[in-house]
Amino acid sequence: MRLSLVLLAPLLLSGCFLETATYSIDPNTDHAITVRVEKDTFWAKEGTLRVIMSRLPECQRQLELGSVWLSGLQVELFGNGNNIYTLRADDQAWQIDTTGCTERQAPDADAVTGLPLGIFALGDDDKLTFEKPEASTGE
Repeated sequence: MRLSLVLLAPLLLSGCFLETATYSIDPNTDHAITVRVEKDTFWAKEGTLRVIMSRLPECQRQLELGSVWLSGLQVELFGNGNNIYTLRADDQAWQIDTTGCTERQAPDADAVTGLPLGIFALGDDDKLTFEKPEASTGE
């Protein structure tokens, strides 16, 4: 019985994942925003979304943002100036300040403003990537 449980464990965990992707604010320093998505069970359709702010050596902090739908997950990142950033996924928004690695009061998801910096996207292969916006063609 115990051997069969040991052999079944990898099958139960095979659909689980922990994925991260990073936006480097300043490539010459340790100033970055990392998004982390965690799925605990293979049958789960939702996962836990976290953000890790790093501005070393001053601060580094992880915040749990909440539960998100995994299918087609896209977390948009906006720069609001003065080390303030907004993340948006579907109808949820969060705002962070990397000066002191703190969470701020976020605007409503449909009222988010700022410079679009890119999108953290979870692909069909369950890999999280950060994609910068395409450059404007100037038309």
